[in-house]
Amino acid sequence: RSRGEMSVVLCALAALGYASPAGKVASSALRAPQHASVISMKEVGVGVIGAGRIGLVHLEALTGCAEAKTVIISNPTVSKAQAAAEKFNVPHFTGDDMEVINHPDVDAVWICSPSQFHADQIKACAAAGKHVFCEKPIATDLPETIEAIDACNEAGVKLMTALQRRFDPNFDRVKQSIMKGEVGDTITIKLCSRDPAPPPFEYVKGGGGIFKDMAVHDLDMTRFLMGAEPIEILAVGSCQIDPAIKQLEGAEAFDTAHIMVKYPGDKVAIVDVCRQAPYGYDQRAEVLGTKGMIATDNMYPNTARIYKSDFTGNADMPYDFFMSRYKDAYVRETQAFCKALVDNKPVPCSGEDGLMALIMSIAAGKSAEEGRWVSFSEIPEAVIATDRTKYKAANQASGWLNKAKQLVGIGEA
Repeated sequence: RSRGEMSVVLCALAALGYASPAGKVASSALRAPQHASVISMKEVGVGVIGAGRIGLVHLEALTGCAEAKTVIISNPTVSKAQAAAEKFNVPHFTGDDMEVINHPDVDAVWICSPSQFHADQIKACAAAGKHVFCEKPIATDLPETIEAIDACNEAGVKLMTALQRRFDPNFDRVKQSIMKGEVGDTITIKLCSRDPAPPPFEYVKGGGGIFKDMAVHDLDMTRFLMGAEPIEILAVGSCQIDPAIKQLEGAEAFDTAHIMVKYPGDKVAIVDVCRQAPYGYDQRAEVLGTKGMIATDNMYPNTARIYKSDFTGNADMPYDFFMSRYKDAYVRETQAFCKALVDNKPVPCSGEDGLMALIMSIAAGKSAEEGRWVSFSEIPEAVIATDRTKYKAANQASGWLNKAKQLVGIGEA
């Protein structure tokens, strides 16, 4: 299907109707949501849920957006919310996320809480008529993800998935080159993503594995740069850095992975990810086209270089991690979302984009486990098959399956 057809399918999700797993938000509230009002002023009242590491990153980005005014922040540990409020001059703080969602001066909510709370908080925002900016993932599984997207569609609120790499000036320049035809028709896309050091064991355990918690950004970037819907995927993973994680199950036992994604016209995207690069955080992209190639270098804090008899090169190491490397991208995505709200335009990175990134990461894990190419159209049935008890009601399973198939039946050669 074309991207236009895909958009029609996605926008029609809320009208299709299905019996979905019950969430913590009352279903009656979702059946009669408060529809979001158009933001008449040129300033968006913002509430932030979560004062952890990523919450602080977004708070800083919000300070760089003239169209946003942060009104309130919440965190279960209230002292963290208070500290963040004081640091970023936020007038109110609380330990209750619902106080953020229901605050009368809040037009949009930034969800920066742990992943397992995202879906319920999105649905609560929809019921309250509040627009949503959500850190990835929208939810930890596909049914909850679709349920959250549906809730926003039914309520008429905008939902943006925070996939900040799309707003990075370097990757954006590559995208513009492709769209302008500067390098001709795309043949191959290569992406490299390497962290400076492996995360703690406690982070890896229960985190969903390298494809969900790390490569998901790169998988989304292949789709963003290719400008088409993926067909199938081949992935392999291994443990090269931290032997301690070998005891974990599935993709959580991998700290290194290589991925190939097939797109229409036999075009291929290649991704390599690793949890350790001793030389620093490494983020690069390359696109080979019929007329040439465009590639990005790794990012450094400055352009200074040292020239000596025994060394020639950059004076300093690359940026140490994503918070500094993508600082501009976080500001740009914040500005883009606020502009979409003020101008009442579609968001530049939708809930459906977040859903597709999750589907791609699940498919990568399945490919690595089974050692074969996996079609994205397999994923909905595979998800149900792995947890029959959750979807034991026939109408529940078939209803969700039909909806999910419409989303992933998109990549035909």
